[in-house]
Amino acid sequence: MPIEPDLLDILASPERRPRAVAEETRDGAPVLVCTYCASSYPITDGIPVLLLDEATPGPHGLGVAAEGG
Repeated sequence: MPIEPDLLDILASPERRPRAVAEETRDGAPVLVCTYCASSYPITDGIPVLLLDEATPGPHGLGVAAEGG
């Protein structure tokens, strides 16, 4: 079940970054990806699970800039 575009527009990463995008992982599972740190959060039944314990950290960790910014 895809995430509603209106909800995606207002979501923020729990690591204080205000932007996220919905993507699919290699196995086809939907995730929400923080555009700042590239950490990903699972989407279950169309609802993002924004818990740090459920997150997959980005390349430099949760809340740490993925690309020098």
